[in-house]
Amino acid sequence: MSPSPRLAQRLRAHIARFGPITIEAFTRIALYDPEAGYYATRDDILGKDGDFITSPEVSQMFGELLGLWAAAEWTAIGAPAPVNLVELGAGRGLLMKDALRAIGKVAPAFREAAQVVFVEINPAHRALQAQADPEAIHVETLEEVPAGPTILLANEFLDCFPVRQLWMIDGAWRERLVCLDPETDGLRFTTTPHASPLAAEIPAALRDAPEYAIYEIMPDMTAFTSVLAARLHAGPGRALFIDYGHAAPRLGDTFQAMKRHEDVDPLEAAGEVDLTAHVDFARLADLATRAGLSATAAVTQGDFLMAIGLRARAERLKAAQPARAEAIERDLNRLSATAEMGELFKVMCISSPGLPPPAGFA
Repeated sequence: MSPSPRLAQRLRAHIARFGPITIEAFTRIALYDPEAGYYATRDDILGKDGDFITSPEVSQMFGELLGLWAAAEWTAIGAPAPVNLVELGAGRGLLMKDALRAIGKVAPAFREAAQVVFVEINPAHRALQAQADPEAIHVETLEEVPAGPTILLANEFLDCFPVRQLWMIDGAWRERLVCLDPETDGLRFTTTPHASPLAAEIPAALRDAPEYAIYEIMPDMTAFTSVLAARLHAGPGRALFIDYGHAAPRLGDTFQAMKRHEDVDPLEAAGEVDLTAHVDFARLADLATRAGLSATAAVTQGDFLMAIGLRARAERLKAAQPARAEAIERDLNRLSATAEMGELFKVMCISSPGLPPPAGFA
């Protein structure tokens, strides 16, 4: 589905009239505009024919293992019935489809207790997700998920939160903005003329940075964690987050765009490209603990998947499908190898207070 009228033209007109906008504002419009936003309207973003591939698209093993992890953690929180099994930004629903298949075979009591809830804004994706569970509930925000105990899965969800960027220029942290380029009539970056008050949010150890250093802040993470905390305090639960990002605070520009599996200019073709940024898992953990929740340290996706049985699952699949043994091994490596998705992607679990440590975290 192609945005019409083109969102980029509307953005240029807005900036021409009102002046430069923050990267956060640019991203929010480009991704979530109800008429032409990338996530709100596109139905062709995933898979080899789309713009990017997520772990559930790589192999059924990913969703199966997360389903079995969810079943184990349901037992750890007291096996409540009913329980919300929530997925945030589920795309085509492959993760949940594979998870439910594994749960149905290994943990039928959990399957019986689980009410599947998809948090999704895209109508086309909602229709595909319903194929995983026709009785699933669809809502647009976490606040709308029914009250009660919750096991939540979020794969490549947080990276879609818009960022604001601070840029060290002439010894001051100025906010990076999006403005019109008078030479090309396109868009380019500029900065505020003076230091930004957002600099107070930069960790003390990173504030004395070299010229042109960049620090990123995800404003939505604060409000999101607050909503999550209210849910996990009201009823027992766990929330598993898997995303590309860093385990400790760091400097760097990670604002990026992807189209047809290639990096492209994030300021071009708004509404037609995926915009993301790396997740600061240290900040997520800090927000969660300040809200009275329990947060694990972030571990790599490779370590997490191996800890919850990726190798064993791969060997069983090879035994059942010997003709696909090489392909299954390739999928295992894609999910877990350092040079593939295993190192860049991190995993963190946030839990209600007083629960035992979750599986998969040392």
